[in-house]
Amino acid sequence: MRCVIARFPFDLVKSEVEQMMKGIAPEPVEGACVVIGRRTYPVKQVGQVITKQDRRDFSAGEVTRALTRLGFTCHPAAPVPARSTPQAMSPLPGSLPQI
Repeated sequence: MRCVIARFPFDLVKSEVEQMMKGIAPEPVEGACVVIGRRTYPVKQVGQVITKQDRRDFSAGEVTRALTRLGFTCHPAAPVPARSTPQAMSPLPGSLPQI
């Protein structure tokens, strides 16, 4: 399948991607990920291996679209929990509020 990643065309085949990733230990997953064989890899790691480009040169979305079209199972990045806003300062224990 022909796809474009970081403005460069690639002809990717599912079996070739599986072969390229064979023997490569998956890094810890912090964002979007893809299941290849029995392992779960970060999408950016797979993109770097299959394109031989620096990870900063392409987006996770580009690689995710290509891998999904090849038939791999991709999972989006887990949503980052929203930070709670700090509560108003409460009086110190033992102090009475002023009226």
